Amino acid sequence: MRYFLLIAATLAFLAPPAGAHGPTPQKAEDNIAIAADPKVVWALIADFGAIASWHPMVAQSVSEAGNKPGAERKVALKSGGVLVDGLDEYDAGAMSYSYRLAEPNAEALPVSFYSATLTVKPREGGGSTVAWIGRFYRGDTGNFPPDALNDEAAIKAMSGFFRTGLEGLKAKAEKNG
Repeated sequence: MRYFLLIAATLAFLAPPAGAHGPTPQKAEDNIAIAADPKVVWALIADFGAIASWHPMVAQSVSEAGNKPGAERKVALKSGGVLVDGLDEYDAGAMSYSYRLAEPNAEALPVSFYSATLTVKPREGGGSTVAWIGRFYRGDTGNFPPDALNDEAAIKAMSGFFRTGLEGLKAKAEKNG
């Protein structure tokens, strides 16, 4: 009996505290209907490095490797800070690409990592639907993050970035298309 009590006590001592856990992945997902042909919309976002041409929060974006997986883009935000994204998958036929944060910068966006996919699809009745889906972790991955780097701040920032980008894309596509 003492043997079992000793094992139970040892396991209880080695078990992590219930409140001490790392961050959980978060998700932001948004889409928008655009009154423009999918090919017109895709032409606006097809260049991975050209996000500044349609996203209102982006001051400048630069990419030297084109649309090949492994390419990186530097995205300077109007609010300050630079994000460096790496292109993971690119499928022009499916009008979709996926990318990830290559270099964390929690001062620019309060996340420590993200991956995202941007896709254009035809909409029934005409026009396009653009979907932007991202998974990410908060800016501070410790157990007790400050408010500016917690899950809520990360969700708000990513959701706002996606929504603002989609609205900017819609305005530009409908003006051009």
